[in-house]
Amino acid sequence: MTAGTTAPGRAQISARTLRTDRWWVQPAVTVAVLVAFIIYATVRAFQNADYYAAPYISPFYSPCLATNCVPGSSEVAVFGGWWTLSPALLILIFPLGFRLTCYYYRKAYYRGFWSSPPACAVAEPHGKYTGERRFPLVLNNIHRYFFYIGLIFNVILTYDAVIAFRDSTGAWGHMGLGTLVLLANAALLWLYSASCHSCRHVMGGRLTHFSKHPVRYKLWTLVSKLNTRHMAFAWASLIGVALADLYVALVAGGTITDIRFF
Repeated sequence: MTAGTTAPGRAQISARTLRTDRWWVQPAVTVAVLVAFIIYATVRAFQNADYYAAPYISPFYSPCLATNCVPGSSEVAVFGGWWTLSPALLILIFPLGFRLTCYYYRKAYYRGFWSSPPACAVAEPHGKYTGERRFPLVLNNIHRYFFYIGLIFNVILTYDAVIAFRDSTGAWGHMGLGTLVLLANAALLWLYSASCHSCRHVMGGRLTHFSKHPVRYKLWTLVSKLNTRHMAFAWASLIGVALADLYVALVAGGTITDIRFF
Protein backbone atom coordinates (compact mmCIF):
# COMPACT_ATOMS: atom_id res chain seq x y z
CA MET A 1 0.00 0.00 0.00
CA THR A 2 1.36 3.39 -0.96
CA ALA A 3 1.74 5.84 1.89
CA GLY A 4 2.95 9.37 2.34
CA THR A 5 2.44 12.27 -0.02
CA THR A 6 1.76 9.95 -2.98
CA ALA A 7 -0.95 7.92 -1.25
CA PRO A 8 -4.32 7.67 -3.04
CA GLY A 9 -6.76 10.28 -1.84
CA ARG A 10 -4.06 12.74 -0.85
CA ALA A 11 -4.04 16.16 -2.45
CA GLN A 12 -1.57 16.32 -5.31
CA ILE A 13 0.65 19.30 -4.51
CA SER A 14 3.64 19.91 -6.74
CA ALA A 15 5.29 22.36 -4.32
CA ARG A 16 7.74 20.90 -1.84
CA THR A 17 5.91 22.73 0.94
CA LEU A 18 3.26 25.38 1.43
CA ARG A 19 5.02 26.80 4.44
CA THR A 20 5.83 30.49 4.09
CA ASP A 21 8.08 30.83 7.13
CA ARG A 22 11.85 30.40 7.08
CA TRP A 23 11.70 26.68 7.87
CA TRP A 24 15.19 26.15 6.47
CA VAL A 25 16.87 28.26 9.18
CA GLN A 26 16.78 25.61 11.89
CA PRO A 27 18.32 22.77 9.84
CA ALA A 28 20.90 25.21 8.46
CA VAL A 29 21.91 26.30 11.95
CA THR A 30 22.07 22.65 13.02
CA VAL A 31 24.45 21.81 10.17
CA ALA A 32 26.61 24.88 10.86
CA VAL A 33 27.00 24.16 14.58
CA LEU A 34 27.65 20.43 14.14
CA VAL A 35 30.17 21.00 11.35
CA ALA A 36 31.96 23.62 13.44
CA PHE A 37 32.13 21.23 16.39
CA ILE A 38 33.35 18.35 14.21
CA ILE A 39 36.13 20.49 12.73
CA TYR A 40 37.17 21.84 16.12
CA ALA A 41 37.10 18.43 17.82
CA THR A 42 39.04 16.80 14.98
CA VAL A 43 41.76 19.46 15.04
CA ARG A 44 42.08 19.24 18.82
CA ALA A 45 42.10 15.45 18.83
CA PHE A 46 44.99 15.26 16.37
CA GLN A 47 46.84 18.24 17.84
CA ASN A 48 48.07 16.13 20.77
CA ALA A 49 49.14 19.21 22.69
CA ASP A 50 47.90 21.82 25.15
CA TYR A 51 45.46 19.53 26.93
CA TYR A 52 46.87 19.59 30.45
CA ALA A 53 47.55 22.52 32.74
CA ALA A 54 47.78 21.28 36.31
CA PRO A 55 45.34 20.55 37.78
CA TYR A 56 43.13 20.88 34.68
CA ILE A 57 42.82 18.27 31.93
CA SER A 58 40.76 18.66 28.78
CA PRO A 59 37.63 16.49 28.54
CA PHE A 60 38.79 15.50 25.05
CA TYR A 61 41.83 13.77 26.54
CA SER A 62 40.45 12.39 29.78
CA PRO A 63 41.19 9.72 30.77
CA CYS A 64 44.62 9.86 29.17
CA LEU A 65 45.49 6.19 28.71
CA ALA A 66 48.75 6.19 26.74
CA THR A 67 52.34 6.39 27.91
CA ASN A 68 52.89 9.37 25.64
CA CYS A 69 50.49 11.50 27.71
CA VAL A 70 51.79 14.75 29.15
CA PRO A 71 53.53 14.00 32.48
CA GLY A 72 51.11 14.43 35.36
CA SER A 73 47.99 14.18 33.23
CA SER A 74 47.37 10.52 33.91
CA GLU A 75 48.15 7.86 36.47
CA VAL A 76 46.95 4.92 34.40
CA ALA A 77 48.76 4.12 31.14
CA VAL A 78 46.78 1.18 29.79
CA PHE A 79 48.31 1.50 26.33
CA GLY A 80 52.04 1.07 26.09
CA GLY A 81 54.63 2.84 24.04
CA TRP A 82 53.38 1.27 20.82
CA TRP A 83 50.62 3.89 20.69
CA THR A 84 52.24 6.95 19.13
CA LEU A 85 49.16 8.85 18.01
CA SER A 86 47.15 11.32 20.05
CA PRO A 87 45.72 9.71 23.21
CA ALA A 88 42.43 11.51 22.51
CA LEU A 89 41.79 9.08 19.67
CA LEU A 90 41.57 6.23 22.19
CA ILE A 91 38.54 7.61 23.98
CA LEU A 92 36.63 10.06 21.78
CA ILE A 93 34.92 7.24 19.90
CA PHE A 94 32.78 6.50 22.96
CA PRO A 95 31.29 9.94 23.68
CA LEU A 96 31.04 10.42 19.91
CA GLY A 97 29.13 7.15 19.60
CA PHE A 98 26.79 8.18 22.39
CA ARG A 99 25.92 11.44 20.65
CA LEU A 100 25.71 9.99 17.13
CA THR A 101 23.20 7.36 18.25
CA CYS A 102 21.28 9.73 20.53
CA TYR A 103 17.58 9.92 19.70
CA TYR A 104 17.60 13.71 19.56
CA TYR A 105 20.81 14.00 17.53
CA ARG A 106 19.44 11.49 15.03
CA LYS A 107 16.54 13.85 14.38
CA ALA A 108 18.95 16.79 14.16
CA TYR A 109 21.38 15.35 11.63
CA TYR A 110 18.74 13.41 9.69
CA ARG A 111 17.00 16.71 9.03
CA GLY A 112 20.06 18.90 8.72
CA PHE A 113 22.39 16.73 6.63
CA TRP A 114 20.08 14.28 4.86
CA SER A 115 16.84 16.30 4.58
CA SER A 116 14.92 13.33 5.94
CA PRO A 117 12.75 15.36 6.22
CA PRO A 118 14.28 18.84 6.47
CA ALA A 119 11.34 20.19 8.52
CA CYS A 120 7.74 19.48 9.45
CA ALA A 121 5.37 19.62 6.46
CA VAL A 122 8.32 19.75 4.04
CA ALA A 123 8.66 16.82 1.66
CA GLU A 124 11.99 15.06 1.64
CA PRO A 125 13.85 14.52 -1.65
CA HIS A 126 14.42 10.79 -1.12
CA GLY A 127 12.49 8.29 -3.15
CA LYS A 128 12.45 5.54 -0.51
CA TYR A 129 12.87 5.08 3.20
CA THR A 130 14.56 2.08 4.77
CA GLY A 131 14.70 3.31 8.34
CA GLU A 132 17.47 2.03 10.59
CA ARG A 133 17.47 -1.53 9.32
CA ARG A 134 20.61 -1.33 7.19
CA PHE A 135 24.25 -0.41 7.72
CA PRO A 136 25.32 2.08 8.93
CA LEU A 137 22.09 3.36 10.51
CA VAL A 138 21.40 -0.03 12.07
CA LEU A 139 24.24 0.81 14.47
CA ASN A 140 21.95 3.37 16.08
CA ASN A 141 20.28 0.46 17.85
CA ILE A 142 23.27 0.12 20.18
CA HIS A 143 22.62 3.54 21.68
CA ARG A 144 21.84 2.07 25.10
CA TYR A 145 25.29 0.49 25.34
CA PHE A 146 26.94 3.81 24.50
CA PHE A 147 24.73 5.32 27.20
CA TYR A 148 26.21 3.00 29.81
CA ILE A 149 29.76 3.75 28.66
CA GLY A 150 28.95 7.45 28.66
CA LEU A 151 28.07 7.25 32.34
CA ILE A 152 31.59 5.99 33.03
CA PHE A 153 33.04 9.01 31.28
CA ASN A 154 30.72 11.26 33.28
CA VAL A 155 32.18 9.83 36.47
CA ILE A 156 35.72 10.39 35.19
CA LEU A 157 35.03 13.99 34.17
CA THR A 158 33.36 14.62 37.52
CA TYR A 159 36.52 13.32 39.17
CA ASP A 160 38.54 15.72 37.01
CA ALA A 161 36.34 18.57 38.25
CA VAL A 162 36.86 17.51 41.88
CA ILE A 163 40.64 17.35 41.64
CA ALA A 164 40.52 20.79 40.01
CA PHE A 165 40.12 22.08 43.58
CA ARG A 166 43.89 21.67 43.87
CA ASP A 167 46.65 24.00 42.79
CA SER A 168 49.49 23.20 40.41
CA THR A 169 51.47 21.56 43.21
CA GLY A 170 48.66 19.22 44.16
CA ALA A 171 47.61 21.00 47.36
CA TRP A 172 43.88 20.89 48.09
CA GLY A 173 41.64 23.79 49.03
CA HIS A 174 42.12 25.94 45.93
CA MET A 175 39.79 27.00 43.15
CA GLY A 176 40.26 28.78 39.87
CA LEU A 177 38.10 29.71 36.93
CA GLY A 178 39.09 26.41 35.35
CA THR A 179 37.53 24.61 38.31
CA LEU A 180 34.18 26.23 37.57
CA VAL A 181 34.54 25.45 33.87
CA LEU A 182 35.12 21.75 34.54
CA LEU A 183 32.32 21.64 37.12
CA ALA A 184 29.88 23.21 34.65
CA ASN A 185 30.97 20.77 31.95
CA ALA A 186 30.44 17.77 34.23
CA ALA A 187 27.03 19.05 35.36
CA LEU A 188 25.83 19.58 31.78
CA LEU A 189 26.98 16.11 30.77
CA TRP A 190 25.09 14.55 33.69
CA LEU A 191 21.96 16.48 32.74
CA TYR A 192 22.33 15.37 29.12
CA SER A 193 22.72 11.74 30.18
CA ALA A 194 19.97 11.84 32.81
CA SER A 195 17.51 13.33 30.32
CA CYS A 196 18.32 10.66 27.74
CA HIS A 197 15.47 8.49 26.44
CA SER A 198 17.48 5.38 27.31
CA CYS A 199 17.85 6.58 30.89
CA ARG A 200 14.09 7.07 31.08
CA HIS A 201 13.55 3.51 29.87
CA VAL A 202 16.09 2.14 32.33
CA MET A 203 14.21 3.82 35.18
CA GLY A 204 10.68 2.85 34.25
CA GLY A 205 10.73 0.55 31.25
CA ARG A 206 9.38 -3.01 31.25
CA LEU A 207 7.26 -2.38 34.36
CA THR A 208 3.66 -3.53 34.42
CA HIS A 209 2.68 -1.87 37.68
CA PHE A 210 4.35 1.32 38.88
CA SER A 211 2.65 0.87 42.25
CA LYS A 212 4.86 -2.14 42.95
CA HIS A 213 8.03 -0.17 42.21
CA PRO A 214 7.64 3.21 43.97
CA VAL A 215 11.35 4.06 43.88
CA ARG A 216 11.69 3.40 40.17
CA TYR A 217 8.47 5.29 39.57
CA LYS A 218 9.82 8.39 41.33
CA LEU A 219 13.07 8.13 39.38
CA TRP A 220 11.15 7.66 36.14
CA THR A 221 9.04 10.73 36.93
CA LEU A 222 12.15 12.83 37.56
CA VAL A 223 13.90 11.64 34.42
CA SER A 224 10.70 12.21 32.42
CA LYS A 225 10.71 15.87 33.48
CA LEU A 226 14.34 16.19 32.42
CA ASN A 227 13.55 14.40 29.17
CA THR A 228 11.35 17.28 28.04
CA ARG A 229 14.52 19.42 27.94
CA HIS A 230 16.77 16.82 26.38
CA MET A 231 17.32 18.93 23.28
CA ALA A 232 18.48 21.92 25.33
CA PHE A 233 20.83 19.76 27.41
CA ALA A 234 22.19 18.12 24.26
CA TRP A 235 23.24 21.44 22.76
CA ALA A 236 24.40 22.97 26.04
CA SER A 237 26.60 19.97 26.86
CA LEU A 238 28.03 19.90 23.32
CA ILE A 239 29.02 23.56 23.51
CA GLY A 240 30.11 23.14 27.13
CA VAL A 241 32.57 20.35 26.42
CA ALA A 242 34.09 22.35 23.55
CA LEU A 243 34.46 25.45 25.74
CA ALA A 244 36.02 23.37 28.54
CA ASP A 245 38.59 21.99 26.11
CA LEU A 246 39.23 25.45 24.69
CA TYR A 247 39.80 26.94 28.15
CA VAL A 248 42.29 24.24 29.12
CA ALA A 249 44.04 24.61 25.75
CA LEU A 250 44.42 28.36 26.18
CA VAL A 251 45.78 27.96 29.71
CA ALA A 252 48.10 25.10 28.76
CA GLY A 253 49.38 26.99 25.73
CA GLY A 254 50.12 30.11 27.77
CA THR A 255 47.63 32.25 25.87
CA ILE A 256 45.73 33.14 29.05
CA THR A 257 46.38 32.77 32.76
CA ASP A 258 43.95 30.88 34.92
CA ILE A 259 42.15 33.13 37.38
CA ARG A 260 42.65 31.78 40.90
CA PHE A 261 39.97 32.68 43.44
CA PHE A 262 41.67 31.11 46.46
